[in-house]
Amino acid sequence: MSVDGEAVRVGSDTERTDEPGWEVDPDDDWALAVVATVGRQLRLRREAAGMRAGEFAVTVGYGEDLIRKIEGGKRIPRPEYLDMADEVLGAGGLIAAMKEDVKRVRYPKKVRDLAQMEARAVELQLYDPLHIHGLLQTPECARALLSMRRPAYSMEEVERFVAARVARKEIFERDPAPDLSFVLEEWTLRRPLGGRTTLRRQLEHLLEAGQLRNVELQVMPTEREEHAGVDGSIEVLKFEDGSAIGRSPAVANGRPVSDLRQLRILELRYGIIRAQALTPRESAAFIEKLLGET
Repeated sequence: MSVDGEAVRVGSDTERTDEPGWEVDPDDDWALAVVATVGRQLRLRREAAGMRAGEFAVTVGYGEDLIRKIEGGKRIPRPEYLDMADEVLGAGGLIAAMKEDVKRVRYPKKVRDLAQMEARAVELQLYDPLHIHGLLQTPECARALLSMRRPAYSMEEVERFVAARVARKEIFERDPAPDLSFVLEEWTLRRPLGGRTTLRRQLEHLLEAGQLRNVELQVMPTEREEHAGVDGSIEVLKFEDGSAIGRSPAVANGRPVSDLRQLRILELRYGIIRAQALTPRESAAFIEKLLGET
């Protein structure tokens, strides 16, 4: 029996009972608490069903050592594992219902914190001079970029970050929808990172995203002689209560800021960048032209 690479194939000479990428961050107190609670509930359910750890391991096709790590709060259980445990232990959906919390635990803390802020925002102003913004990346593009990182991530780490990036895209499906403004550098739309097929799909995705009523995409042409974004990326998130938070490497060493003076600086720069970029309609035509050339 096999479950997404982490299961044991009973009787196989290539059994694998553990893999990197599913560890709990020792500095993430919330994640530690969630995984410990889930593990304890799994152990109590197994014991209530009268099953020993070894017997349960054989039944679900996982190694006994991994079972004990999950129940001891040392490993993050996969969603498939929770589904299988729910069925085997007759939990009636109570174990499977823990998947949502466990899913969030697997995302790195900084990504989870960012996603939580994005989920509350009613307006986002986003400029990235180096890459297509993460909220706009296709999974293939995100995977290619993450795979190029040096020192290299493991494949498990790459997939963990890709999953987190894809999960953040829920912001496009919110109701009411937030207002999203992106400024993209022309060169990030031309460089075929991950291959031509990946680039084509990415450009197609940008055209689709740009058609959403709450999304504005603008392209900053490389030939511009004036550019207010030379100091780096800008992120400004505004919330329903009138508060806001911003971030840029040029302000407070890249730390999130909520001070009104610093926010005004970021909004001023972003406003100038938007004015210097192509309009949304011009940008859509430009992306269509690039797609035809790719």
